[in-house]
Formats: sequence, structure tokens, C-alpha cells
Amino acid sequence: MATAQPVSVRLDDDVRSTLERDAAQHGVGLATYLRELATDRAKAVRKAEIRTQSRLVGERARSSREAHEFYQSVGTPSAEV
Repeated sequence: MATAQPVSVRLDDDVRSTLERDAAQHGVGLATYLRELATDRAKAVRKAEIRTQSRLVGERARSSREAHEFYQSVGTPSAEV
């Protein structure tokens, strides 16, 4: 399990008050709210990175003779069991 590390962030007064209001509307404190925002964003970034890597693998496979031969030998998957 990863260890949580504290982060210090400076916010302008109006930005902080806006985020505090939104946090209160969600029933959490500012620190929890910011942690949830950061966690959600990190998940989105990781998903985007995985999609990019998958696309690159697909492009490589599409342009590779070896990959084409491999997929020809394996066949096309189907939903039938």
C-alpha cells in the first residue's frame, strides 16, 4: 500500500473561499475535498496514459508483419462460448 505524503499548496483568498464553499456543499473539509479532486484527476491521467499506450500498441501491431501473422494464426475472438 502506498504511503500518503502531505503537500502544501498556496491558494488565493477567493480561490480558497470558493473551494471551501464547494467542499462544504459536499459535506467535507477543504483538505478532504482537495485530496478527492487530486485523486480523481490522477485516475483520469492514468486512464488517458493507458489509452495512449494501447493505441500505440495497436498502431504498432497494425503496421507489423509479425503481429499480422500472429493474429492470423490466433484467429478472431468471438463472443460465443
